[in-house]
Amino acid sequence: MLVEPTPTRAPVRKAVVPAAGMGTRFLPATKATPKEMLPVVDKPAIQYVVEESVAAGCDDLLIITAPGKRSIEDHFDIVTDLETALEAKGDLDRLASVQHSANLGNVHYVRQGRPLGLGHAVLQAAAHVGHEPFAVLLGDDLIDARDPILPTMLDVRARFGGSVVALLEVPAESISAYGCAAVRSTLEPDVVDLSDLVEKPPADEAPSNLAIIGRYVLDPEVFNVLRSTQPGRGGEIQLTDALRTLSAMSVDHGGGVRGVVFRGRRYDTGDKMSYLKAVVQLACERPDLGPEFAGWLREYAASIDG
Repeated sequence: MLVEPTPTRAPVRKAVVPAAGMGTRFLPATKATPKEMLPVVDKPAIQYVVEESVAAGCDDLLIITAPGKRSIEDHFDIVTDLETALEAKGDLDRLASVQHSANLGNVHYVRQGRPLGLGHAVLQAAAHVGHEPFAVLLGDDLIDARDPILPTMLDVRARFGGSVVALLEVPAESISAYGCAAVRSTLEPDVVDLSDLVEKPPADEAPSNLAIIGRYVLDPEVFNVLRSTQPGRGGEIQLTDALRTLSAMSVDHGGGVRGVVFRGRRYDTGDKMSYLKAVVQLACERPDLGPEFAGWLREYAASIDG
C-alpha cells in the first residue's frame, strides 16, 4: 500500500532564485544591466541556474528581483518579433535557443523592495511557496550540468526531512568569505549533520573548512524562523543565522540541517576575476568553441610569457 508523504517529506517542486542584488562589483556594466544577465559565453548567468533547477524537477520557479531588473523577465518571455525574424531568415538554431529560454519552466517574479539580505530575499517567497519544501539557487554559483548536486540534496531531504545545504571544502584562508559549517560525520560519504553555522568567520575562528555555497533545500519552517531573525552581519537578515536556528530544532518541527559536500565542477561568477575564469573554462569545454578558442588561448598565453 502506498503511503502519502508527510508534510516534512513532501517532494520538492518549487525553487527560489534570489536576483535582487545591485551588482556593484561589476559597475559600470551593471548600471543598466542586471548582473544576473551578464553573459557567460552566450547565455546569461541566470539561465544556467534556471536550467539546473528544471533539470532537477523544480520547474516552478520564483525569481526575486528588484527595480531595474525587468530584462530578466523579458529573457524568459516570448519575444514574437525576434522569433518571427529568425524564422524568416531560416536561422533555426538561434530560433531554437531563443524559444528554449522562454519554455524552461513556470517562472514567476516578486520584488524584494529593500536590500535587507539573503534571508530577507528568501522570506519574500513565503506566499508563493506556502507550506512546501523548496530549493534556493544563487546565481553566483554556477554548477556544471555534468556534476549536478541538487538531485542528491533533494534525495537527502526526502529521506531525512529538515533542510539541506551544499558544502565545499575551501582553503582555510578563504573561509572568511563564506558561511561556514560545523559538522558531525554520518555513515554516508559526503553527507554530514550540521551542528552549527557561522557567517563569514575569521580563519582562526572557523569551525571547519566547509563553506556553504549557493544551493539549499529548505523546510518551509524557515519562513517562521526568518520572521523572527534579527539583522546580523552587515546589518542584514542572514539566511545562515536562520539555518543555525533550524539546526537546533527537531525534524518533527521542521528543524535539522544536513550538508552534502560538493566535489564537482563549479564556476564562481561573484567577482570579476572569477567571472572571467568561468567564461574561459566554459568556452574551452564547448565542442563548438573549445578547440579553436583553446588554441588561440595557448598562443596568447605564450606571447604574454615571452
